[in-house]
Amino acid sequence: MAAYESEVTVVSSKGQVVIPRTVRSKLRIKPKTKLLVYAYDDSIVMKELKIPDFIKTLESIHGKTDKRMAKYGKITDKEINEIVQKYRHGQK
Repeated sequence: MAAYESEVTVVSSKGQVVIPRTVRSKLRIKPKTKLLVYAYDDSIVMKELKIPDFIKTLESIHGKTDKRMAKYGKITDKEINEIVQKYRHGQK
């Protein structure tokens, strides 16, 4: 499928739209994939909504604070905040 190859689909009476298989395959869209849908001029744009896994994020932050505590003992609120800020800015 070329970068701008088009396909035709139909809107159901419930407002549902089937994304053609070729498009789903190319973009690796699987069942339960969340899409952000918005209007742009006279077009409809769908973009995959990537929601971070907050459980994994929290486990990673807890792991870093636990390692810090095991090495140096008690950890201050300021140090916890620094770990969180580093994580947020990609310094994992």
